[in-house]
Amino acid sequence: MRKMTLALLTLVMVAVLAACGSNNTNNASSGSDESAAPQNSTAASAEPVKLVVGATAVPHAEILEHIKPALAAEGIDLEIKEFTDYVLPNKELADKTLDANYFQHQPYLDDQNKQLGTDLVGVVGVHVEPFGAYSHKYKTVDEIPDGATVAIPNDATNGGRALLLLAKNGLITLKDDAGIEATKKDIVSNPKNLKFKEMDAAMLPRTLDEVDLSLINTNYALEAGLVPTKDALFIEDKDSPYTNLLVARPDNKDSDAIQKLAQALTSDDVKKFIEDKYQGAVVPAF
Repeated sequence: MRKMTLALLTLVMVAVLAACGSNNTNNASSGSDESAAPQNSTAASAEPVKLVVGATAVPHAEILEHIKPALAAEGIDLEIKEFTDYVLPNKELADKTLDANYFQHQPYLDDQNKQLGTDLVGVVGVHVEPFGAYSHKYKTVDEIPDGATVAIPNDATNGGRALLLLAKNGLITLKDDAGIEATKKDIVSNPKNLKFKEMDAAMLPRTLDEVDLSLINTNYALEAGLVPTKDALFIEDKDSPYTNLLVARPDNKDSDAIQKLAQALTSDDVKKFIEDKYQGAVVPAF
C-alpha cells in the first residue's frame, strides 16, 4: 500500500514539473513574441516618402520611370504626373501640388519666374535635348524656297532659341546683341523672305504637312516619332547650353527626398540609360 502511495506521489510530481516546464517554455516563447512586436511595429511605421514630380512624357517621364525602383529602395515613392504643356508644371509646383518638376532649361525657368512671380529653383542639370529644324518637304537648307513658312515656338525663350538656330544656319541674320529672348524684331536680314508662324511648342510636330520648316523641341519631336539625329535638317550640337533641370521650391530643394531624386537622376545608371535609349537625341549633362 505504501509503495502504491509513493508511486502515485511520484507520478503527480512528474506531472507538476512537466507542466511548469511547459509554462516556462510558453512564457519564453511569449516573451520572444512580445519583444519582436515592437520591431514589427517600427518596421510598419517606416512608410515611404511620397514625391510627386511633374514631367513631359518624352524623355523626362521615361527617365523618371526608369529610376523608380532605385528610389523605392531609398524609401521614396515616386509619382509621375505627365504634362503636355510648359506652363502648368511650374504653376502646380509653386502651388505645392507638385514637389518638383523636370522638363525645362534655365532660361525658360528664369522667364517663367518673371512671368508668374515665382521663385522656383534648379536643383541639378540632367540632360540636353538638341533643338532641331524639320521638314516633310525639303531635305536640305538650300532647298528651302523664297517665301517659305517657318513654324517656331511662341514662348519667349524657345522662340528665341529657334531664331538663333536659324541664324546659325544662315537663313536669317539677327542683331549682334540678340540672345535667347530674341524675337522677330531682332531680325536684320531675311534673304529668303521667310514667313514666321508662332505657335504652342506642343503643336509644332503637327504642322509639318502645313509649313515648309518647323523648329521643334526634341521632347515633342521624339513623341511624334521623329529621330532628331536622322530626321532634322539641322540641329544644335551637343554643346548646347540648354540643360534640362530638376526644379523645386526654395522650401524643399534641400530636403532628403529631393536630394535622393537628384542623385538618382545623375547616376551612372541614368547616364547609360539615356545614351542607350536616345542615341544622341538626348545627351547627359553630367
